[in-house]
This record gives sequence, C-alpha cells and structure tokens, in this order.
Amino acid sequence: MQLLLLSNSAAPGRGYLEHAREEIASALDGARRLVFVPYALADHDGYTAQVASALEPLGVEVTGAHTADDPAGLVRGAQAVFVGGGNSFRLLKALHERDLVRAIRERVAAGAVYMGSSAGTNMACPTLRTTNDMPIVQPPTFEALGLLPFQINPHYLDAKPDTAHMGETRAQRLEQFLEENDVPVVGLREGTWLRRDADRLTLGGIDAGAILFRRARDPEELRPGADLSTLLREEPRFDSAAR
Repeated sequence: MQLLLLSNSAAPGRGYLEHAREEIASALDGARRLVFVPYALADHDGYTAQVASALEPLGVEVTGAHTADDPAGLVRGAQAVFVGGGNSFRLLKALHERDLVRAIRERVAAGAVYMGSSAGTNMACPTLRTTNDMPIVQPPTFEALGLLPFQINPHYLDAKPDTAHMGETRAQRLEQFLEENDVPVVGLREGTWLRRDADRLTLGGIDAGAILFRRARDPEELRPGADLSTLLREEPRFDSAAR
C-alpha cells in the first residue's frame, strides 16, 4: 500500500502543495493519471483546477471525481487518488453517498497511490473521530477508509502558555479521545506528512515533527525521519459506537 498523508496543503509564503512537491513526485513514482476527490469544499471545479495547476509541473493529468456520472468507477481506473482538505464531515458524507469508501479502499489495495491532505488525511484513518472540524453535515457513519490502523490529527497545534483562549488544548482533546478509545494518535504539525510504502511508515517534512499520543502514556515527540512502522501492526480498540 502506497500512502502520502500531508498535514496541510499550503505553507506560508509558498504555493499550493509547493512545500511537498518533491515528496509528491516521489510518492506518485511515475503515475500520470490522478483522480482528485474535491468534496471537502463546495467549489468542486475551482478546487480541481487548483490541484491540476499545482501538479502540472510533475506531468500529472488531474480529473475531478465530480465530473464523472460514476465517480466510483472513475476511481477504479485511477493510477493515483488525491483526497483534498476542507471539512471532514462534508467529505466523509460525500464519500459514503457516492460509494467512494469502498472504491478507494479497493483501488488502493490494488496498488494505486493514495494521497491526502488535511481532511483527506483524516479519511485514511479508521474513523473521523480525531478531526478538528465543525460537523456542518451528518455523515451516515464515522467510519472512514481504514487505510491505517491508527488515527491522525492534522494541523496539530501545541498549547501557547500566553494565550487568552480558555478552551481545551489540542492535546487535552486527544487525551479525551484516548479515554474512550485505545488507539494511537499521531498529531501532525504543519509542514509534516506520513509516507507509507508497503509495511514501512516514515515521518517526513520540516523540523517541526509530530507528536504521538497513546493511552496511559506521556506524549512522545517524533522527529522527521522517524520510523513508525510499528504503528501499522497496532490492533485498534474503539468504543462500541466509534465505527
């Protein structure tokens, strides 16, 4: 299984996907026909055009899943699938409504590259439960693609001691998730990504790194280059309603 899971698609002072262009080129590894899944945002045409422009220098032909009468059928013929960021609840609802959960799982298992950013990275997890988004719509289930046996929290933010915000920190919210579910969570800071190549999982990106949360353990700092392959052998234990 080939996965590239980005925390974010845009970095300050750089164009869309520019900060990860070399990694994207490496992950695609010659794939030239990519289906983009734009349902996390409302403007499907504009979103697809943005992705096509960003990937044009790599010689990649981008087709929006929304342009097909049968999006699932389009995905089944793709060399690569990119699920973009936006609202995770809206995205997951659309994936289930269009039979794309099954289609993406099957195509990726058959060898297609899966790339996600932000909400698209959330979709690679077993469930939606570690997203940061507001539930603007209600998907039929929180069950996502399950391309990984653990959870990810994209756009992970460290607490700022001098902030006036009095709500829970991101770490506190993830600890609450772990009170109900015994499943590791990787908090991906901005500019970082996870790359899966078969049974190998590696953290990449800028020096900000990531943080690993586990039930009843102290959070663990992860540096770029860290080998996280052991997470692929985890046996997740969700509460009975999690999926």
